[in-house]
Amino acid sequence: MQTKKEKFGELLKVMDILRKECPWDSKQTNESLRNLTIEETYELADAIIENNNDEIAKELGDLLLHIVFYAKIGEEKNEFNIVDVIDNLIVKLKYRHPHIFGNTKVKNSREVEENWEKLKLKEKNGNKSVLSGVPASLPAMIKANRIQDKARGVGFDWDDRSQVWSKIDEELNELKEEIKKGNQDGIEEEFGDLFFSLINSARLYSVDPENALERTNKKFISRFSYLEEMTLGKGKNLKEMNISEMDRIWNNAKKREKR
Repeated sequence: MQTKKEKFGELLKVMDILRKECPWDSKQTNESLRNLTIEETYELADAIIENNNDEIAKELGDLLLHIVFYAKIGEEKNEFNIVDVIDNLIVKLKYRHPHIFGNTKVKNSREVEENWEKLKLKEKNGNKSVLSGVPASLPAMIKANRIQDKARGVGFDWDDRSQVWSKIDEELNELKEEIKKGNQDGIEEEFGDLFFSLINSARLYSVDPENALERTNKKFISRFSYLEEMTLGKGKNLKEMNISEMDRIWNNAKKREKR
């Protein structure tokens, strides 16, 4: 049986061959791979949500392929190679875990996160904003969660998580005021503020907002599919039904989930 080191070496050899001999692989660039990498990341996220370990293993392999691919392209340009990638990671991990590889003492995981953010700022010599490391291309919900996490890392957070609910009430009331005025631009702005506060509240209660919303998406799809199935079974379509008829079937779908 091959060791981890041997297996990784085999992967690098396969990539070398593909870059030389495969018409598709040989023409790829960082730019052409970018969207595919994003797609693979979401496929891994789906597998994690489904708790499908076989798919998680497969999707991790796909992501590993992309990492090796980018490193190979960098090597061909004499800019960096897979050793540089791994070495940089090892140095970073050791530096940002002084409670493991140094003499720093921590009480819990929150202190680990706070130290992590402080050390990142030191790496940048204090020349960059705390939030500068949040990728601009992140989806808005994930970005909001990361922004709030990073702000918390330097102490910008509620003293008590229950305080967030008054902020949510405040944002909801401001939204209602803009709706009364019929101010579309103001409505959009206040919806954004409300969403941001709700995402913040999820973080404070140790809930991943992306996972929470995806659970609701799946729940809605399941119930709506049942509604369609029951409707078609009666020889009707949804447009022929009124809301009370739909609601009755919808409630049956909810009862089925609890069994």
